[in-house]
Amino acid sequence: MKQKSENPNLSVGVEEKISLGKSILLGMQHVLAMDLYIAPIIIAGLLALDAMNTTFFIQMCFLAAGIATLIQTIGGIRLPVVQGPSYVPIGALAAIGGKLGLGAVFGSLIPGALLIAILGYPLKVFAKMVRKFIPPLVGGTVIVIVGISLMPSAFNSIYMSPGNVGDNVIIAAVSAAVLVICMLLGRKAKGYGTFFRLMSVILAILAGTITASIFGSVDFSPVKDAAWFSFPSFFPFGAPVFDLQAILTMVFIYLIILIETTGTWFVVSTVTDSELDDKRLNRASVGEGLGCFVGSLFGGTPMTGYSSNAGIIAITGVASRMAIISAGVILVVLGLIPKLSAVITCIPEPVIQGIFGIVCVAIAMNGLKVIQHVDINDRNMMVIGIPILLTIGTLVLPKEILYSVPDFANYILSSGTAVGAIAVVILNLVIPNEMIDTNELQQKTAEKTL
Repeated sequence: MKQKSENPNLSVGVEEKISLGKSILLGMQHVLAMDLYIAPIIIAGLLALDAMNTTFFIQMCFLAAGIATLIQTIGGIRLPVVQGPSYVPIGALAAIGGKLGLGAVFGSLIPGALLIAILGYPLKVFAKMVRKFIPPLVGGTVIVIVGISLMPSAFNSIYMSPGNVGDNVIIAAVSAAVLVICMLLGRKAKGYGTFFRLMSVILAILAGTITASIFGSVDFSPVKDAAWFSFPSFFPFGAPVFDLQAILTMVFIYLIILIETTGTWFVVSTVTDSELDDKRLNRASVGEGLGCFVGSLFGGTPMTGYSSNAGIIAITGVASRMAIISAGVILVVLGLIPKLSAVITCIPEPVIQGIFGIVCVAIAMNGLKVIQHVDINDRNMMVIGIPILLTIGTLVLPKEILYSVPDFANYILSSGTAVGAIAVVILNLVIPNEMIDTNELQQKTAEKTL
């Protein structure tokens, strides 16, 4: 109960137990609000997989995400972190697959995943790196950048989804509006307030899907065609091929993913009021590496912590690891039962993205909560502002420019989060701290006391 008193925004703390029924319900909300099948669909298209292999690839990504979530939540960072396919390596995987084949794709994933795990244990250097390069100023800015960088993807998905753009906007608006209304109703501490806060995401999805059905945008026919059971196997797309250039490329990509997922850990830490001590950070690195390793074994993609789920925790007020463990189990089940995973993929994209937009707002606002305790002098204003500017600049970068730069630059510029995170770390190191005169410091202290 300690966490409740310290954070009035949480109704259930990280280590508090909840009933099995509630954990399953909340876990399902986390799964439904994730668009983790989008990255595999994009990668499958770029790798020219046929329909059957594309379906199987998506299924394996569900399975890998579930196992990675269980690894991270139970034995890794031990915080409510949901793992899912990262968007960062899409370009690199497509390039490796196009030149060297699928064997080289999955062979390139294994060494980098193990390296990430080793940074946590036995080397125990990851936490030291975070302490040196990511103080609260940087961590808070990274959280804001994560929220901002995800916002355009919600709008792009709404505009680019099949069907009439106007209909898609209405569907997304209804989904977002229902979520906001549930959040506001959830401010009432007892009675119906608890119901609306806990059920907010599911109610928003139901309202959005009903609206989409009115416009004829719901198609559940893929559920009928999907198989009931499909069991995984190691390296389903062929034996791994270990190409040095491909491995080095993916090691570089993994480091970018690690920066991205560290931002997620800061989001979760802030939302749940949980300290990221050295032991937890090193365990998190191990969990991240092992999750990516498992994904490569079963034919999935590199995994990363999803910031969107931290936003859902902020919305529902439930931070219990039991809910996320349930989400991990549900993802594993979806990976083993394609007919169920097909139901998830049939939820219209505008519904998910309308909800996702509000989640991005929750993420960015939690970053501002961290930054508000920092003195915004000229130096810190540049450290915060320039990375946000570069993030937005990356998000609007024309595709023809992106494709014209060298591969390593393409990998970085494909992620606004990566650009902003790298920028804030570098600027915090290279811009010197201003020396504050002792008398000025005493005066500021006296003013704060008054």
